[in-house]
Amino acid sequence: MLWFAALEVIAVAGGRRTDQRIVPVAEWDAFLATLPAREAEAAAATFARLTAPRGPLALGERVLRFDQPHVAGILNVTPDSFSDGGKHRDDPEAAAAAGFDMIAAGASLIDLGGESTRPGAPLVWEGDELARVAPVVERLAKTAAVSIDTRKAAVMEAALARGAAMVNDVSALAWDTRSAEIVARAGVPVVLMHSPEPAKGPHGGAGYGDVLIEAYDFLERRIAFAEAAGIDRARIIVDPGIGFGKSLADNLALLNGLGLFHGLGCPLMLGASRKRLIGALSGEAPVAARLGGSVALALIGAQAGAQLLRVHDVAETVQALKVWRGLRDAALTPRLG
Repeated sequence: MLWFAALEVIAVAGGRRTDQRIVPVAEWDAFLATLPAREAEAAAATFARLTAPRGPLALGERVLRFDQPHVAGILNVTPDSFSDGGKHRDDPEAAAAAGFDMIAAGASLIDLGGESTRPGAPLVWEGDELARVAPVVERLAKTAAVSIDTRKAAVMEAALARGAAMVNDVSALAWDTRSAEIVARAGVPVVLMHSPEPAKGPHGGAGYGDVLIEAYDFLERRIAFAEAAGIDRARIIVDPGIGFGKSLADNLALLNGLGLFHGLGCPLMLGASRKRLIGALSGEAPVAARLGGSVALALIGAQAGAQLLRVHDVAETVQALKVWRGLRDAALTPRLG
């Protein structure tokens, strides 16, 4: 669905950009020949990762092919999530019904969470978190692909045993020392998200010199950690962590530079739905009034090649993506004669 004719090449030393240039694809081999051997090898490896196929991704008995972007529906069973906290609290039947509604509206999977990760949210004991998500996983997993959104190994393990087929960890497997082992043993896909100090929590940090480069380097390190723990790189998904320990300027830099993350060679998840940046750019619109901005960011993600779009408003996002895909299909159809 997407193509490119040139690459932006960024040279970094000590965390700082030392060179930046546009290289047409037709001139790539000639450009590599101008580099020192070590840099040429690194650039060639990045290009190979950039252009390698993504997927298909197995989620239990279901398979996601990444020839088009997929929607992951957000389902929170918490009392205090920033967007829909309390809506499905203590009602597994209603929560599962909401998940099935999202699947019917076009979601490819449900991302289920039992702990809020909004700024200032209290830490939830793993027993309470599991009590929230377990009955919902059991209901949903029979007929839908479920991702468990947690940073706790015990919750991951129990949810996977009940049928969840993927782990989404905002700490990139840094919060709980057992997490990588659990994911590796289960052989399931995992989302590694960037945040400034994941072992302390998803928010905070002291700011960035260059958020795009720092997030990329962080995710590269976490991928290496996951591989060393026995997790197949083909099962790793990366997320730049929009809104997690980042200013408005940081978020915009990441959104404008999403294409860089394809150089990691992993599918890309974008979770920008109803985030604070939408309110900041639209007269401080409250959470409930951020649909337009959420759909706009989903389309920005699709245009940048994000394979997974994590959203609250599934039906509206799916409709927007169908229109986007129709335009792309038309653009790829040759007109001869």
